[in-house]
Parts: sequence; C-alpha cells; structure tokens
Amino acid sequence: MAESFTSTGPDLPSPTLSARLRELAAYLAAPTAGHLTEEQRALSLGIARRLVTTLAAELDVGINVTALWDDWLAGGIPSAERLAPACFARGEEHRWRQQSAQSAPTVSPGTAETADGPPAAGESELSDTDRAFLALRIADRRRFDALGNPAIAVADLDPDLLRALLLDIAAWWLARDKGDGNRAAALGDAVRTTGEAQQSATGIDAEAKAYHAILIANGDLSAVAAGAIARHDWTTLVALAAAAGKRRYADMALALITAEVAALPVLLAPLRLDSAALAPLEASLAMLPARALAGDDAGSGATA
Repeated sequence: MAESFTSTGPDLPSPTLSARLRELAAYLAAPTAGHLTEEQRALSLGIARRLVTTLAAELDVGINVTALWDDWLAGGIPSAERLAPACFARGEEHRWRQQSAQSAPTVSPGTAETADGPPAAGESELSDTDRAFLALRIADRRRFDALGNPAIAVADLDPDLLRALLLDIAAWWLARDKGDGNRAAALGDAVRTTGEAQQSATGIDAEAKAYHAILIANGDLSAVAAGAIARHDWTTLVALAAAAGKRRYADMALALITAEVAALPVLLAPLRLDSAALAPLEASLAMLPARALAGDDAGSGATA
C-alpha cells in the first residue's frame, strides 16, 4: 500500500520566491485577464521612487534614500496598496500623452489662439484667461522631474496617502537610527509641517478649478474643451473635465483612459460637447496599447 503524505506546500526560503508564487497564483486565478506590461511596471515603479525620494527630502535631508529604496524593493513598499492607484494613474496618463504627442495634429502658426487654444506667445499683457491657462501649464510641469520623467507632485497627492508615506519613511529612518528620541520628535514635526504645507500648496487640481471658473464666467468652456480635444491637449481636457465633474485630476484622467466609448459622453457631459467633437478623443484612446477598460470582464482585458 502506498504511503500517504500530508503536503503543506513548498517551503518559501526567500521573499523573492514568495512574491513569484503570489504573482503566479494571481495569474492562475484569472489567466485571461489583463496584466501589466513591462512598460507599465517600469513607469509605476519610477513614479513611486521619485515620490519617495521627494518626500524623504521633505522630512530630513540626511535620510539615505538609496538605502531606503533598496530596503523597500527587497521587502515591499509599506503603503503599496494605497500607492498603487496613484502611480498607475500617473503612468497611464503619461503613456497616453506620449503616444498622442507622436500623432497630434499641428496648429498653423497663423491660427488665432483665442478661446479655443492657449495664449499667443509674446503678448505683453495676459488676460485673466491666459494667466489661468499658464498657471495650469506650470502646475502640470511640476508633475515631471528635471529629466521629463513623470512624477506626482506633493501638492497633488491625496492627503491621507501623503501622511501614510511620510510616516512609513519616518519609521524606516527611526528604525535605522535605533529610535533616537530627538530624531523621533524632529521627524514628527516634519510630518506635521509637510502636511500643513500641502494644504496651502497650489497643485493642478486648484489650477484646474480656477481655469474652469473663468471659462464658465466667460461662456467659453465648451469651445475651449472642444479645441483641446482637436489639438490632443489632454492636460487641458482632463483638467476641465475634472473641475466640471468635481473630481481630482488624477481620478478623471484614469476614468477617461479606462472608459468604454459609450461612457465618454457621460464623463464629459458637464463640458457640453457634441458627439463629433469627441471623435479625436475616442480615436486616441483606442490607439493606446494595453489599456485597461473599466467594462472589461475576465476574458477581455489587454495582456502583457
């Protein structure tokens, strides 16, 4: 008679093996569902690292960011579940804009840039509308690092996520510094100060609301939104849609990128656009590879 053995599964000698098996289990649970591409993984990881680097510097310039990141890469980012949506949204927006920039229609230099577009270069005095548009552009530029890589500005981060990341970094630094009491007090003050500073900072959400309010007052909202779509100016479109829908910029960007065609008119309804104006947007989104659609079932997602 054959002997029976009780299997408790394989030993897991390393975090790497454990992670690989968890990833495989997730894949086997839904093998036909969409999975991240290498580009999406790299973008999200880079965005996370740039954010952690920025926040560590906010807390204490003496923090060894390289050691911090190496530890978190090996053991996992403490707030990964909360950080993932923010990094994924920023990465997908960047992919969309990069792809669209390669095929965006050119605007004739002689075209008048009125309510349908950005302010003309070289104007000695800017209107309130032009100033609001430029402020939006400046806020968007802060969402990149010096080399043009996508990042998340501290001003644009969800306050709860900001606090969680600051506390995670502070805890790592204290553990490495063997819990020095003076260091703990200083880090606690830095966490509070950084959170307070964010409340008064002006990010892309605030600038989007300001630009939207001016366009509403001038009766130009629909024209500007339609012009943004025609030029593939997705920053302006997302900003106006977010402000009109009372949503965060990042949330609206991800909602548009993952939306089925039939859902776009609903998302953009507050902008009062006609169906023909949406055609360039629909075409641009359709060209984005490995796009996760909100209406995907287990068998229709894009795969890596």
